[in-house]
Amino acid sequence: MGKVTGFMEYERLEEGYEPVPARVKNYKEFVIGLNIEQAKVQGARCMDCGTPFCNNGCPVNNIIPDFNDLVFRGRPEDWKNAITVLQSTNNFPEFTGRICPAPCEAACTLNVNDDAVGIKSIEHAIIDRAWAEGWVKPQLPKTKTGKTVAVVGSGPAGLAAAQQLARAGHSVTVFEKNDRVGGLLRYGIPDFKMEKSHIDRRTAQMEAEGVVFKTGVLVGSIPEGHKVTNWAKEVISADELKAQFDAVLLTGGAENSRDLPVPGRELQGVHFAMEFLPQQNKVNAGDKLKGQIRADGKHVIVIGGGDTGSDCVGTSNRHGAKSVTQFEVMPRPPEEEDRPMTWPYWPIKLRTSSSHEEGCERVFAISTKEFVGEKGKLTGLKTVQVEFKDGKLTEVPGTEQTLKADLVFLAMGFTAPIATVLDAFGVSKDARGNAKATTDFTGGYATNVEKVFAAGDMRRGQSLVVWAIREGRQAARAVDEFLMGVSELPR
Repeated sequence: MGKVTGFMEYERLEEGYEPVPARVKNYKEFVIGLNIEQAKVQGARCMDCGTPFCNNGCPVNNIIPDFNDLVFRGRPEDWKNAITVLQSTNNFPEFTGRICPAPCEAACTLNVNDDAVGIKSIEHAIIDRAWAEGWVKPQLPKTKTGKTVAVVGSGPAGLAAAQQLARAGHSVTVFEKNDRVGGLLRYGIPDFKMEKSHIDRRTAQMEAEGVVFKTGVLVGSIPEGHKVTNWAKEVISADELKAQFDAVLLTGGAENSRDLPVPGRELQGVHFAMEFLPQQNKVNAGDKLKGQIRADGKHVIVIGGGDTGSDCVGTSNRHGAKSVTQFEVMPRPPEEEDRPMTWPYWPIKLRTSSSHEEGCERVFAISTKEFVGEKGKLTGLKTVQVEFKDGKLTEVPGTEQTLKADLVFLAMGFTAPIATVLDAFGVSKDARGNAKATTDFTGGYATNVEKVFAAGDMRRGQSLVVWAIREGRQAARAVDEFLMGVSELPR
């Protein structure tokens, strides 16, 4: 695969970034992808390793050595074959090539004692060239089955499932409660990480393949405390959907944010991350918002050390925050993982995102005890250092302090999908509040309700985009098999 001795001859080359002072002035993507020659050299580093662990490290099981080899060969027909190989397992490489954390690279054989092959950057180069060359085209079914499928939710799981089912010949309608297609891809991921033109381009391709998108439609019932206008233009009941379609696939996201119920939580200035991030995406799309949450000139503290917290950091910096601090309750991880102990699994190590590099103080092993304020407005928060003792986090005596904060974003993950959708259909839930459905090869993704299936965050809980695509593809096969008795869709 690649060049037999390439991994000994060539160093890993990372994708480039535009300078920080330039990129924080806008919300455009700033990653500089590999050019054709650079991608060829990186493809040459792929080893003839016998057992390519990267395939299993990748949730969609991309056939990574094959497209690496084709990029190394370098002829236009090789690149064209590379996108065919890539799209045989992944419906949306332009999404994963930008925002996937690349567990495939953690599993790369070369990563045992060297820098892994730059699989993600090669994938990014392949799909961007494929779009530029016009190689990505609608794939129409040879025949129509006459069967109808409703997909509820237009995030990566719903989009992947809808595209697969349409290509199998079914008539597919996607229902989305928001005003635009994309789910958390659209309103959860900042534009500087993935511009939404990528979603629009795929939506156009899927419409050409026969998929119908209905936005502004809430399926089920309105969550308590919300108005119709907060969620959608219209509401359709679960019974109506089941009556109109031969199968229903629920693919909504995990949108219940984990809260921090400490004193002062009600103060003005304490927000969930998912109150903050979607607003900026809407503004970027041209919407006019009243009362947008802004970080201009403010001291911002982000509670939560994951990707959503990092997104809050990057957005706050683009607003012009006076200072940005990110809290993580866990101890600071090591700079480098113990590779012989962790490979080929995802390692715990310190990960510094591009948003952190734009300006952010990171504090580890810290817990928030109270939000403090004056006249109903947040002015700071009381914290304490914590440590692991006897298998649990305990406070370190004498480490209490009060930090200034004008704005706090809670980015501690998500607990479950919105229950009203599952309740409306009568779908059984697991202990975590997700739809209860297995991934068995036969009958997988089926819920306890006749002809109702569930996949993505709706079934497995908060996860990665690449896992959502995998579940959407596998659920599509399960639905196809349910409708037709057999399925030729890949699993």
